[in-house]
Amino acid sequence: MPFRAPVSEYEFMLRHVVDYDKVAATTKFQDAGLDVVDAILNEAGKMCNEVMAPVQRNGDLHPAVLENGVVRTSPGFAEAYGAIASGGWISTSADPEYGGMGLPMTVTTAVNEMMSAACLSLQLAPLMTQGQIEALEAHADAQIKALYLPKLISGEWTGTMNLTEPQAGSDVGAISSKAIDNGDGTYAITGQKIYISWGDNDFAENVCHLVLARLPDGPKGTKGISLFLVPKRIPDADGKPGVANTLKVVSLEHKTGLHGSPTAVMQYDGATSWLIGEPHDGMRAMFTMMNNARLGVGGQGIGAAEGAFQHAYAYAEGRKQGRSPIAGGTGTILDHADVRRMLATMKAEIFAARAIALANAAAIDLGHATGSAEWSARAAFLTPITKAFGTDIGNEVAHIGVQVHGGMGYVEETGAAQYARDVRVTAIYEGTNGIQAMDFVARKLMDGGDAAYALLDEMQATIEAARDKMSDIAEPVWQSLESLREATDWMLKQSDLNDRFAGAQPFLRAWARVLGAYFHLRASLAEGGQGPRTKLARFYVGRLLPEHIGLLHAARQGGEDIYAFSPEELLAG
Repeated sequence: MPFRAPVSEYEFMLRHVVDYDKVAATTKFQDAGLDVVDAILNEAGKMCNEVMAPVQRNGDLHPAVLENGVVRTSPGFAEAYGAIASGGWISTSADPEYGGMGLPMTVTTAVNEMMSAACLSLQLAPLMTQGQIEALEAHADAQIKALYLPKLISGEWTGTMNLTEPQAGSDVGAISSKAIDNGDGTYAITGQKIYISWGDNDFAENVCHLVLARLPDGPKGTKGISLFLVPKRIPDADGKPGVANTLKVVSLEHKTGLHGSPTAVMQYDGATSWLIGEPHDGMRAMFTMMNNARLGVGGQGIGAAEGAFQHAYAYAEGRKQGRSPIAGGTGTILDHADVRRMLATMKAEIFAARAIALANAAAIDLGHATGSAEWSARAAFLTPITKAFGTDIGNEVAHIGVQVHGGMGYVEETGAAQYARDVRVTAIYEGTNGIQAMDFVARKLMDGGDAAYALLDEMQATIEAARDKMSDIAEPVWQSLESLREATDWMLKQSDLNDRFAGAQPFLRAWARVLGAYFHLRASLAEGGQGPRTKLARFYVGRLLPEHIGLLHAARQGGEDIYAFSPEELLAG
C-alpha cells in the first residue's frame, strides 16, 4: 500500500477535537476558515503522496555524502525539495509581507506532520528553515529581514540552527565559539559546531546559519551568548549569493538513521556574520526558534508513527499465516488478536499525540491572534508534552511496526526498521525528553499551577457533560482527571526540585495519557457515541489510559530512592 496522507483525520480533528473554529474566528486568521484549510491540506497531501513518499527509501539506501567539501544529497531529494519550495510549503505561517502565506501554526503543524510521515529526513530541511524565518521575523533588523526573509520563504535559501559544540551539548552556556566586532556592522565568527541538521546541501543557492557565539565582553554562561546570522555565501549589493564565506563542512555524522539528512560538523574561521537581536541576548532570540521547533519535532515523531503504522498495516493486510481464528476472517494475520491489538494501539496512540500537538498549535495561534496571556501560557504548558510524548510515541509505534512484521521486520529490505531508526533521534534533539520533563515540572509550574489547573478545569467541564451520554468512556476519564489533579497538587508542594525531577518523566507521561483520553472522548462525542472513532476511544480508555495510575504513583516517589545508590553501587554486580 503506498503512503496516503491522513488528510481526513486532520479535517475531523480541526472541526471537532481541537477547537480550530476559535482560531478561524479571530481577525488575524479570519481568511483561514475550515473550507480553505481543507483545500490546503488536500494539496499538501498530494505533494506528500506523489513527491515526498517516493524518495523515502532513497534517503536510507543512498545517504547524503561529503565529496571534496561538497554535500551530495540523496537521489530525488533535490527535485522533491524543489516541489516543497515551489508549492509554498516552507512558508505556510511566514509573514505575507515577505512572501509567506500567513496561515495559522495549526495548519503548518498538520502539513509538517504529513511531510514527516512521507519522508522524515527530507522534511527536516524546511523545518529548520521555518524556525530561522520565525527567529528573524521576531529579532532581526529591517535590513536583514528585507534581504533574507524573501529568499528563505521562497526556499531559494535554506536555514540551520547552530547551538551544540563538542564540549557543550544541553549546557549551551559552555559554548566557546567567539565573535569579534569587525567595526563595519559585521562580526567574525570562529568556532566549531556539531550535529547541524542540513548543514549544507546541493540544491539551495545559499545556506544561512544561525550561530550562537560569545562576544569578548560576554559574561560566562547563557547570559553572555549572542546570536549571529552566517551565510554560506555573502550576499552582494544586489542580494545575490556572492563570495564564499570562511566556513566549511568538516564531516557528516554517521548516524543510526535519517541517512538522507546530512548532519554536519561545521567549522567557522573568522566567518562574516551579522548580529541578530541585542548583544548577549542570543538565547532569547534562539528560543524563539527552538520553542516552535519543539512543536515541530513532536510532529516529526507523530509523522514517523503514521508512516510506520501504514507500513505495518499494509504488511499485515497481505501476510497470510496460520488459520484464521475468527469466522469470516481475511485469512491474513490481521485476524489474529495480538496483531489486531498492536495495530489498534498504534492507531490510538497516534490519535492522542496528534490531538495534543494540534491543540498546542491552536493555543499558539490564539495567543498570537488575541494577545491573551492565558492562551500563551496554555501553549507553553503543552509544548514539552507535545515534544516528549509525540517523539516517545513515534519511537514506540515504530518498534511495534517492526513487531507486526515479525522476522521480516528485522530485515532491512522490508523498510520497517527504517522508521524506528529514523525517528530515534527525535527523542534526543531539541532538548532530550528528560529535559522536557524537567522543564515541565519546573518552569511550567512556576505560575503556581495556573496553566495546569485552567486546562484541568476546561477538560472537567467537557467530561462532566459527557458522563450521562457515554459513561463507559467518560467515567474512567473523569477519574483519571481527578488523579492527575491530585498529583499536580503534590508536585507543586515539593520545594526540593530534585523531588520533582525524580518524577518528572512519569508525571509528563501521565498528563499526556489523560489528555489523550480527553481528546478521544471528544472525538467520540462528535460521532454521537457510535462509529470507528468511538471504538478507538473505548480501546484507548480501556487498555492505555490505566497506565496513568502507575505513572502517577511513580511521579510522587521523590528523589530519595534514586539518590540512595552511590555511583559505585549502581555499577556493582
